[in-house]
Amino acid sequence: MHARVFSATTLGINAYVVEVEVDITFGLVKFCIVGLPDTAIKESAYRICSALKNSGFLVPAKRIVVNLAPADLKKVGTLFDLPIAIGLLLAERLITIREEFLQDTLWIGELSLDGGIRPIKGALAIASDAQKLGKKRIILPKANAREAALIEGIEVIGVDHITEVVAYIRGERIIAPEENGLQQYLSQTVGFNIDFNQVKGQHQAKRALQIAAAGRHNILFIGSPGAGKTMLAKRIATIMPTMSFDEIIQTSKIYSISGKLQDRPLLTERPFRGPHHTISQAGLIGGGSCPQPGEISLAHNGILFLDELTEFKRETLEVLRQPLEHKEINISRALHAICYPASFLLVAALNPCPCGYWGDKKKQCSCSPQAIGKYLHKLSGPLLDRIDLQVHVQSIEYDTIKDTTSSTSSADLFEPIKQALQMQDERFGASYYNSFMTPDQITAHCQLTDSAEELIRQAFAKLNLSMRGYHKIIKVARTIADLDSSAIIDAPHMREAIMYRSLDQALEKMKQ
Repeated sequence: MHARVFSATTLGINAYVVEVEVDITFGLVKFCIVGLPDTAIKESAYRICSALKNSGFLVPAKRIVVNLAPADLKKVGTLFDLPIAIGLLLAERLITIREEFLQDTLWIGELSLDGGIRPIKGALAIASDAQKLGKKRIILPKANAREAALIEGIEVIGVDHITEVVAYIRGERIIAPEENGLQQYLSQTVGFNIDFNQVKGQHQAKRALQIAAAGRHNILFIGSPGAGKTMLAKRIATIMPTMSFDEIIQTSKIYSISGKLQDRPLLTERPFRGPHHTISQAGLIGGGSCPQPGEISLAHNGILFLDELTEFKRETLEVLRQPLEHKEINISRALHAICYPASFLLVAALNPCPCGYWGDKKKQCSCSPQAIGKYLHKLSGPLLDRIDLQVHVQSIEYDTIKDTTSSTSSADLFEPIKQALQMQDERFGASYYNSFMTPDQITAHCQLTDSAEELIRQAFAKLNLSMRGYHKIIKVARTIADLDSSAIIDAPHMREAIMYRSLDQALEKMKQ
């Protein structure tokens, strides 16, 4: 007796159909699952047998073989419990399902020993690709129904127990499809309880963050402890544009696959990820024996904040080079390769020396040149070359703290950003920023005045710029010009862009 139902699995952020074939024959009593399953799937035999028995169904004392096809695709997780159980009931002729219904339906869910259906990871990713996979319906845990129903054009049936599924199949119970609640979540406004007016002084740092938010430029803060680097970094989300629909779906799919959506069916605010400096390479970029998204992918379309940058292991920081350039990370394993999106805004902060007070105007540095060089050695030239804006953050004076005049607010900073974003949308299309420009686009969209051309020519020689560094300055100048609503890059725009780039030369000298 043979039966076949359809399920799905995720590889990267994409879903793939998995045919669950169940065959029951006379012979030595054994429950065997083949098709490159992981340990969690192999153990599902025990969960399925207990769940069916405790739900009133007799598990046959026969040889049961389950094949998950295609056999060369690695399957992980517990989402195949439900389709295997349905296939077993079909093969044993305890239920009947129309062939058309079977062909149009994906089954996913984990079973508990009493027959309950537990939530699984990746429901949103599977639902978003269901139509592309030729399916019209998903039967899945009730806890995942809200996130799956955000995708239009798919009938989502949420269930809590295996008996509920059987009653639905037999027509004994009507389960209404989950209503699409996408507009409800898209209409929600993102509120912040933090604002830039809470940061006293630091006008240059705020200006740099305004440029970073407008053109999606990576930024590095260097300053003494307590100068406000972390406060500034945490507030950059308040001056970034709201996510587009495509960005919301992309980011939510990553969180769904990682099991981090929790009670939210959709992630509508830009993610802010601040991993500790003890993080491993796999934790930062993703990976593991069963590859999962890392922090750079969880920060996709948002902010990755690396505080105490020099405390990270050098080899951990070096793996950021490729994602910073290509906006994605490729993880290769023996059987397959996975690509995760990783388009994030990098905000990094560090102290200038071990004691933290090199260059501080209020406190003397006690570090030797050798100690400073060793401390900064983790920052390689190629990594610094990929950071567009480098800003020195000075400690503030007492008078600045007691200044009662209103400080620059997030709303004030965002007004010019809106104009800059509109110019970029007209130039490139939605969700494409100046920092993403290719060399050809730089040539086409970055027209320089003669004085601006002379400034960058001098900076190229004096700062020993690489071609990447040269392009970074042009891109930043383009964003500064956009903030001024200028179609042409003039000398003041270029001068400010060069100023934000000159700090890496000082860092190189300190390392020597």
